Amino acid sequence: MVQFSGSGGPPSAGNTVPGGHAAYDRTIEEGDDMAQPVRDEARTNGARRGRPGYDQETLLGVCVDVFNQHGYDATSMGMLAEALGITKSAIYHHVKSKEELLSLSLDRALTRLDQVVEDARTTEGPARTRLEVLIRGSVRALVEERPYVTLLLRLRGNSEVELAAQERRRGLTKEMEARVAYAQSEGAVRRDLSPRHLARLIYGMINSLVDWYRPDRDAADTVADAILAILFEGILVRAGS
Repeated sequence: MVQFSGSGGPPSAGNTVPGGHAAYDRTIEEGDDMAQPVRDEARTNGARRGRPGYDQETLLGVCVDVFNQHGYDATSMGMLAEALGITKSAIYHHVKSKEELLSLSLDRALTRLDQVVEDARTTEGPARTRLEVLIRGSVRALVEERPYVTLLLRLRGNSEVELAAQERRRGLTKEMEARVAYAQSEGAVRRDLSPRHLARLIYGMINSLVDWYRPDRDAADTVADAILAILFEGILVRAGS
């Protein structure tokens, strides 16, 4: 189990402003000049200690960015709280641990990629068409879920969550390998090349997008077109073209 720093947990019902409720009530009753500052402090502390102003999806997005910036293992709950602008206790309103944040993030990436695989399987037409659907869908998934896929690709740990994610990722590679093999069997792809090698080379091109792709310069489909052109046509100019 990956350990996380900080021992914060959900705030207890006994958390109050300095001096407790008795001091707060006494100040108001006495008409003290400090009544308004105490009220303001109570409101401020109440907002800080109450439910965070994030839904789980928004909170997850911020946390994934921090994981990618610093590395999952090097990221503490304190660092996440600082990036979110809330207390560590407030994070526990949404999740039980840092590892749960990792699990949710990886599942988002893998669920999207699994859907791409299913789309390719259910597409009608020749094997080449299904291979193209898998490649194009993988590019779109990476672009649209880039922070989450980036986190998946950078996994290096041995926690249960990470090992399970790596196993699911290997399943995706096996599926690409199968699509290539089917295309070879139909004569659409050269048979003298290893499906295993081709599958990894294809994913190598796709996965490199996490490092250089910029949505303001190229659409996802433009990049997918380039990858498909290289795979099926090569980069050499054909005679007579």
